[in-house]
Amino acid sequence: MNPTTPLFGHTRTVVASRHALIAPDGHVPSAFPEWLDATAYVMISPAIGADFSQIRIVYPSGGGEAMFPRDEHEHMTYVVAGTAWAEWDDNTHEMPTGAFLFTPPSTHLRLRGNEFTVLTVFRKIHEPQPGFGPPPITFGNANDVQGEPFLGNEKALLKVLLPTDPRFDMAVNIFTYQPGATLPLVETHIMEHGLLMLSGQGVYRLENAYYPVTAGDVIWMAPYCPQWFVAMGDEPASYLYYKDINRLP
Repeated sequence: MNPTTPLFGHTRTVVASRHALIAPDGHVPSAFPEWLDATAYVMISPAIGADFSQIRIVYPSGGGEAMFPRDEHEHMTYVVAGTAWAEWDDNTHEMPTGAFLFTPPSTHLRLRGNEFTVLTVFRKIHEPQPGFGPPPITFGNANDVQGEPFLGNEKALLKVLLPTDPRFDMAVNIFTYQPGATLPLVETHIMEHGLLMLSGQGVYRLENAYYPVTAGDVIWMAPYCPQWFVAMGDEPASYLYYKDINRLP
């Protein structure tokens, strides 16, 4: 047997009551009405117990369109690979690799791509904050965001993509670790996470289990799930992650 051939009936995917590791070997596509030549892989959703969804979108036919209707949901789109074109109202915005776009509720969003385009979209129902209006449309590129040492550790850099503004009820960040760098503590907190490994590899602790992880893996962490990470190997490890913020429980 080829040593790179997966073992029959084996997967690294684990789905527990309060966390999940979704490995690429088991991805199954979904098809949605009004989507044209765009394939969704719903990595995380309320069906697993989450209060948000994390969706991977690809365009296998060389071009297509994913559509999110004008309703109470907000969306954060990140371009993992290739180039996307986002359309809302009368706007068209080109998004190369590393670009991101936040659209508030009541925005009709179209996401176009080609055969090289891979997107991750975080989707949730917006929680209005009394005394504040809705969050604004926000876009940029992670490559232009300065990474800041996390708790003073120069080997663990955090990029904050969305404004620290009480109108926002979500945060989406990128964490990059040099080999051997770790989270400084086992975190246990009210925030829920959806995570995509962008590059490198390491070991993620979720509750009392330790999982080897690599680029392409998706992780769900429920509120109060103990969590910790160490980067391993010869290259830096980087991940994109979502959390809910700025609202009283």
